[in-house]
Amino acid sequence: MDRTFFALFGHGTVGPDTPRMAKPHYRVMKIECYLSAFEVKFLPLHTNKPQYTMDIAQNRRRENIAEYILYLWQIEDLLRALQFSPEAIWSQLVAKRDADPEHKQEIFLWYMELCNLLREEGKEQNGHLDHTLHLIADLQNLHLQLMQLPVGEEYRRRFARLMPALPRLREVLHKPDTSDIELCFRALYAVMLYRIKGDGGNRAVTDTIELISPVIAELSKIFRQVERGEIDLFKGE
Repeated sequence: MDRTFFALFGHGTVGPDTPRMAKPHYRVMKIECYLSAFEVKFLPLHTNKPQYTMDIAQNRRRENIAEYILYLWQIEDLLRALQFSPEAIWSQLVAKRDADPEHKQEIFLWYMELCNLLREEGKEQNGHLDHTLHLIADLQNLHLQLMQLPVGEEYRRRFARLMPALPRLREVLHKPDTSDIELCFRALYAVMLYRIKGDGGNRAVTDTIELISPVIAELSKIFRQVERGEIDLFKGE
């Protein structure tokens, strides 16, 4: 890696006087392991080409909007755990990858672009990228339409089973004004974090996952179909 490359991101050059990076926190390593497992899980089975984080993100965006959002949320926390350090991001997330130098540079730039976005939005400590929240708002709008239109019959059946659990979920997650769909995403992500930490988490949250997952799966499927023009929401209205 070129020593001057890191200077592009306002952290100066890397030289002999640069303080040595501290050993990554255990939580960092656990998140990275979880991301690796996440990547492997969603590798296309029909290709022998190597897949990388940004490739997988792009593929998730095309195929499953919910997985894409949760994937980006994981990366946000991973970058925070690495303190947005270009050196740490390079050594922990890029250098060890089986990729040619050009592709490694593309991966690194993608991570740094996410870092810059988090800084610009004032979310260095917590919070999620506006990009993901806008997508959730789109899903919420689709949810409202499906609650009214004939094409949403199956979706309404799934959501009806979840609806009684939402008030308690709002209370536990301290999100009284959050939309139904954003609440579902925050619950899904909370459970993912519980698993990363290796604890059981809050039962009021974990017990609702079997109700949330079918709702978000169906909503994501219809979202993809609408984007591709494969379904007419207003057919038979």
